[in-house]
Order: sequence, then structure tokens, then C-alpha cells
Amino acid sequence: MEITAIDAPGHEHVVEFNDTATGLFGYVAIHSTQLGPAAGGVRMRPYAHSAEALDDALRLSRGMTFKNAAADLPLGGGKAVIVGDPSADKTPALLQAFGRVVQSLDGLYWTAEDMGMTPADMAQIGAKADFVAGLADGAFASGDPSPITARGIYNAIRITAKHRFESDDLSGRVVSVQGLGHVGEHLCSLLHQDGAQLVVTDIDPQQAATVAEKFGARRVAPDAIYAVEADIFAPCAIGGILNETTIPSLKVAAVAGGANNQLATDADAQRLHERGILYAPDFVANGGGIVNVATEILQISDRQAWVGQRLEALERTMDRILTRAGHETVSPHAVAEQIVQDVLRAQAA
Repeated sequence: MEITAIDAPGHEHVVEFNDTATGLFGYVAIHSTQLGPAAGGVRMRPYAHSAEALDDALRLSRGMTFKNAAADLPLGGGKAVIVGDPSADKTPALLQAFGRVVQSLDGLYWTAEDMGMTPADMAQIGAKADFVAGLADGAFASGDPSPITARGIYNAIRITAKHRFESDDLSGRVVSVQGLGHVGEHLCSLLHQDGAQLVVTDIDPQQAATVAEKFGARRVAPDAIYAVEADIFAPCAIGGILNETTIPSLKVAAVAGGANNQLATDADAQRLHERGILYAPDFVANGGGIVNVATEILQISDRQAWVGQRLEALERTMDRILTRAGHETVSPHAVAEQIVQDVLRAQAA
């Protein structure tokens, strides 16, 4: 196993790991431990090249700093990425090798489930590391965070609807959902129960067909989702999908979804604002997952009540962001970033 430190401006600690025996290769990026140990999931994707994987780890870890601060958690921001196809390359040996990487960081970074990972995978990682959350079993096990993540996104959609349409009633509203993995499918279920009309897409056509049939949704091709006429667009797949190419195609009044780093650049927040599309900052909208995981890291005994209180707090934070953005006639993204920066400055003082 080779673990090599990498210089990454703006980040406290970044390592590249490479284990030829198991095929493990990837990065752990620790953006900040100012509020506490860095926490953020590990995702496994078949990245095209190592530079893409590193960039994803850096962007995601910064996003986790903002997400944890917005949720008022005593945790910093970190993220790990493993290069590979989770359906073909993931093995117990590879996961345990990654566990040794986590353990080598000696508590600076807590890992958990993210894209391409399951609670069973967390158990394999946890066989070699003490700093693992999202486990299915144990005294403070938090399990799959997807349902709580989806609940937080659903709450954010309702708050966004209230600000955009002067009502949080989703009955009859058209919501387009991109990405139908664990989080996206749970979100569709909540929206369907509320009477929303769904338009869905996923890179896996079988999954898209299954979800469409289950919730009476209209299914479209992945590239077609950007031009769908809808009230609200909910991105729940990969990041960077709101950019100078896709934003001009959008035919929605608002964007509120669960994907991390939905904006390709900060300038894209202004592009949405100029088009009159209300944007719910993703690191607030999708905070439910890390709240759920935090119960395990912080060893919270009354998990259900604590999570409920934190989800309500996230709703109030989103409401405050959108209210202030409306009063100041600015992008909600700028307001959300300012609020988090204020939290970090106060902690440093």
C-alpha cells in the first residue's frame, strides 16, 4: 500500500492511495477540521482519469465543510473517492484496504456511505478502521442514510415551493428528478405521496423504467431532462450539471435537489438568478444524510428525535436563506455561502 501526501491549496490534508494487490486507487481529501474531525462519505466511480477523481474529491470535501457547518454539526469537511466500477471492481479485500487508509489518518477523517457504497461495504471498511459510520449494526449504528437524505431534500423542495409559488402544497406540481439511486427513488416516493407529477431519468434505463412504473412517472432520456417543462427540477445524481450549457435549456421555476456540487461554478448561481430560477443551495438541501451519519460519529442515543430536530433546523435555515435572498434580490447560493463563512469565522475568533 502506498499512501502519498499531495499539496492541494485550500485543503488541510490530501492523500493519494494505491494498493496494487487489491486494485485500490483513489484519494482522501480533508478540506477543514476547524469545526471538528472531517466527515464525508466515500464514493466509488469509474472516473475517466485520476485528475478527474482528485478534482471530485477536492470539490466534494469543500462541500462537506459547508454542509456540516450549515447543519450546525461539530464536524469538518472531508471526502474520499475510489476509482473503479462498483459493480465489477469492488471486493472485500479492496474495501478492507481502504479501511487501512482511513485508519492511517488517525481520526482526522470519518468515512461513510456515498455513491456506489452500501452499509455492508461500510462493515468491510470498518473491519480495518475505527472511523467508519453508516454501519447497519452496532450501538449507535445509523444504517443507510438515503431515506433521511431524501426527507431533507423533500423538505427543501417544499420550502422552495413556498417561496416560488407562495404555497408548499406539491399536489399537481410537476417535479423532474434526475438520478434514481437510493436517494432519488426515496425522494420520488415522498413526492408521489404528496400528489406531485413526476418526470424521471437515470443513466440506468431499467432503474428508470422501474421507478416510472412504481410512481406513475413519465420517463425521459438522461440528456432530455434539462429541457423538460416542470415546476421544480431535482438533481439527485452527479455534480456540475448546472452549467453554461444546461442552464439556458431549463424550463423550470426552481431547482432543489440532492446532488452534491450541482453548480459547475459559482457563476452558474448567477446564471440561474438572472433567468429567474430559484435555486435551493445543495449543501443545505441535502444535509439530512450527514445529520443521520453524525448520530453515529457523535454517539447520539436518541437518534430519531435528534435527527428530527436537525432536519427542522435545516428547514429553517433554508427558509432564512431564501427569504434573505428575496429581500436582497441576490442568488440564494451567495447568501448560503456567506452564512457558512460567518459560522467558520466565528469559530476561528
